[in-house]
Amino acid sequence: MSNGLARAAVRFRPASFAGTFLALLFASAIVTACGVLLQTGLTASVQPSRYADVPVVVAADQQVELTVKRGEEHETIAQSLPERARLDAGLTATVAALPGVAQALPDSSFPLSTTTPPSSPSSSEGPGLTGRGWSALGIGPGERLTEGRAPADGELVLDGASARAAHLSPGDTLTLTAPTGSASYRVSGLAEAQPGSPTAWFSDRTADRLSGHPGRIDAVAVRPAAGTDPQALADELRHALDGQAQVSTGQQRGTVEQPVLHEAKAMLTALGASFGGVATMTAVFVVVSTVALATGQRAREFALLRTIGATPRQIRRSIAAEAVLVAPLAAAIGVLPGLALARWWFGELVARGAVPSDVELGVGPLPVLAAVVACTVTALAAGWFAARRSARMRPAQALGEANTGPGRPGRARTVTGTVFTAGAVALAVVAANLTGATAANTALGVVLCFLVAVALLGPWLVRGAVGLLGVLLRAGGAPASLAADNARASSRRLASATVPIVMVTAFCGTLVFLQSSLQHTAAEHVRQGLTADQVVTAQAGRPGLPAGTVERAGQVPGVSAAVGLRPTGLVYQQSDMLATATALGVDGDPAALPAVLDLGVRSGSLADLSRSPDTVALDATLADSLGVRVGQRAPLWLGDGTKAEPTVVATYSRGLGLGEALLPGTTVAAHSSSAYPAQLLVAEAPGADRAATARALAELAPGQLSVTDRQGYAAQADRERELSGWANNVMAAVLAGFAALTAANTLVMTVLDRRREIALLRLAGTTRRQVRAMLRWEALLIAVIGLATGAAIAWTTLTPITRALTSSAPHVPLGTALPLAAGAALLCLAATALPGRALLRSRPTPNH
Repeated sequence: MSNGLARAAVRFRPASFAGTFLALLFASAIVTACGVLLQTGLTASVQPSRYADVPVVVAADQQVELTVKRGEEHETIAQSLPERARLDAGLTATVAALPGVAQALPDSSFPLSTTTPPSSPSSSEGPGLTGRGWSALGIGPGERLTEGRAPADGELVLDGASARAAHLSPGDTLTLTAPTGSASYRVSGLAEAQPGSPTAWFSDRTADRLSGHPGRIDAVAVRPAAGTDPQALADELRHALDGQAQVSTGQQRGTVEQPVLHEAKAMLTALGASFGGVATMTAVFVVVSTVALATGQRAREFALLRTIGATPRQIRRSIAAEAVLVAPLAAAIGVLPGLALARWWFGELVARGAVPSDVELGVGPLPVLAAVVACTVTALAAGWFAARRSARMRPAQALGEANTGPGRPGRARTVTGTVFTAGAVALAVVAANLTGATAANTALGVVLCFLVAVALLGPWLVRGAVGLLGVLLRAGGAPASLAADNARASSRRLASATVPIVMVTAFCGTLVFLQSSLQHTAAEHVRQGLTADQVVTAQAGRPGLPAGTVERAGQVPGVSAAVGLRPTGLVYQQSDMLATATALGVDGDPAALPAVLDLGVRSGSLADLSRSPDTVALDATLADSLGVRVGQRAPLWLGDGTKAEPTVVATYSRGLGLGEALLPGTTVAAHSSSAYPAQLLVAEAPGADRAATARALAELAPGQLSVTDRQGYAAQADRERELSGWANNVMAAVLAGFAALTAANTLVMTVLDRRREIALLRLAGTTRRQVRAMLRWEALLIAVIGLATGAAIAWTTLTPITRALTSSAPHVPLGTALPLAAGAALLCLAATALPGRALLRSRPTPNH
């Protein structure tokens, strides 16, 4: 009987299930997209290119790992390194001495630039070459000496394509700029290189000196002896090295070639897991609200079934059967747009360089199955809870309530909602006393607690808001007064329509305005902190400023101070998590920093950075997160994972847009992927000719440098920050679109269910114009309540977080906030006006 009732309900009343179907379809799409991104993050790999012919590769771990205690259990947490971690070159001999190893070839690379760059037509690397040691020749497929001989000190072997492009042959001389300086080298031979990889091979001793990281190598390429199983050799290497390095085989070798894959995988995993969790919770809220609304609208039908003898169990089974009929189909159809969304999102990440181009989107059955199961279970649970009251009541009581509408929310619902409200407030208070990333991580908990509270206490919220706004509405004429009375009497119905608007405003307001607050503070820090008159950077395609540029810039007429900067990153522990911070290496005299940067020093002196390579200056927020002050040691990991505890010599307040830590340039150079300074800040002497100074600075390395002023640098920094905030904006847009569609869906369902009410109003003499006006006032009331509640949640969430991260209140640009508010209002108006017009087309009858 129950299955027959379910099939009949879906067959003969399809409109009643259209709203539920759409909500489940949208939910499935967003859960599928997040699941696909998560799976890609967990399984992403790249095919090895350089190490394709080398079965085993030994390299440094590209993550910091830490074991922390959480409760009674120990958990290992990891954080990808900002820079490439390298091995001690002496490890090559250790690997070569193991039985079963035929070859152990040290591999390392460093960027080179030329004044007149040789460039292969097939290369997309731009100007410059990759420098390597002679021992690395033969690691890449097809690499071999084709002409001449091996290089001695002061010589190099050049790849054939670059030599032909530059019209060079053995015996010619080529001038190159390496991380340690510029020099001329004699071409001793030519070699075959991988296509698109312009390379220069030096003697091992020369390469070690030029690399900028002497005594360190990128990896050891291992070829097993004849008859030795590569996997068994890899296991033996892991045992022998005992955690000193990672041993990679198979597709793991591709990750050694592209360490950025670690960060890309972490980003995709975080995107799919954290945003997927938020999106799934939003989907659950929306589906529960929609299914509950659709089930509640059929209270009269259930009551009639009870009067003709249907048992509570039969009604519950009928609802379950309806969910099984509708939910899997809707979820399955929603998988297709979900896959399209994931593919577009992934493609944009690849285009922006956040994910290597040769990583493939991981589409598998698990995300699809998870979306279908999650939607089906949610629909089952929502329908069961929504109908349990009608199923439990006596037939006469159920029929009476179906005619008069449900009463006030039950005590359990009210108490639970109050508890969640108190929990959200408590979390917000706790966040206000936290710092850095720990404070930011509380945002999700605050928002979710508030949203659960709104979902449970929605009828009380609507009744209270209508009570406050009722006076204004009653002054707006008969339609507005009627809208206020209807809203107060049907608070549960309005609450179902209000919750999606609250979600849009709360989630999107938190994501968008957190990003705008960070960007605003960072921009202010750059504009207030950058006092240099000129900023010199390398032209596009160059690895950085040539060695010696900082020293030579200080001798240019009209220059009073010149300081070079090397961007890098740090890893630090905060509570039981690892986080990263931006950092700058200072080349030149740190005492000259105040002439080019006004960082708002709070304590100590930046000049003390020159006292020792084991020193650091910290942004005050980062210092608070680490719990250190001037004179104390800060526990950090440098960019390549080297553990360090430098002495804090100063703290400052303007680090968000510039750098959260300052280190001596020599310290950063030894632990950075690039040994070149990236920027040169120049302060001019009083009365200096700015244009002449700019020309002289550009002539320090003709054709390699770009010179701009502080305004140009600030504008470029703004563009880079906007690009970095793209992911947050996309997440906000996805959530906003999902919640907006479901909000419109809910509003349409709500209006279409009022056929009898509108017919009675028409029979009582209310004109079509008055009914449309009443619906407009109700739509505006829903928009105002939803926007105000969502804005209050977002503000309560953002305030402690932005104060912890930026030491200021949230920054809400009106150019962003007003269109969002207007969009929500227009959505409510359109979603009520269109179905309202459809209802008003029919002639009212007493039995309508």
